[in-house]
Amino acid sequence: MLRFVVAAVAAALALPAVAAADPGAPQPGTSCSANLSDAMTWPSDGTAPLACVGGPAGYQWTTVDSPYPISDRWVSFGPPMKLHGEGLRNAAIKSGDWTATPLDPESRCGAEQLAVVPGVGAGPPQDVEGEPGRPLSLQVVPQLFSIEMTGDCLWQRVNP
Repeated sequence: MLRFVVAAVAAALALPAVAAADPGAPQPGTSCSANLSDAMTWPSDGTAPLACVGGPAGYQWTTVDSPYPISDRWVSFGPPMKLHGEGLRNAAIKSGDWTATPLDPESRCGAEQLAVVPGVGAGPPQDVEGEPGRPLSLQVVPQLFSIEMTGDCLWQRVNP
């Protein structure tokens, strides 16, 4: 009997894990709300960003075909969304004042930024995190190398 249990446990552990997409992450062709109009998101698979675009059938997430997408409105869902800034060519996000607004009352917006330091490379990370359900104001640093945005949040550049 013990051999049977050990064999059953070993067989269960040997089964390949089934990967599941994050249920909150948008997919091309799925609907988005009007308040996200013209906002972009970059799914964790990293293939291409999506934009919330309005049309006759309402708003939906559409694949962005620009090779160098840049926006003053981004939406983060589920896993951290990583964007490159003006410290690199073809930035997806501009430096300046930004506000992150949670999309639900339990969400907490956060960001980790890395700036380019001349002669050194990337500087130390700068972390900021808001309170659940409360907007977060932050300065996206000049010469931004990368930013990881977390939380279910709408990120908007102030005075673009």
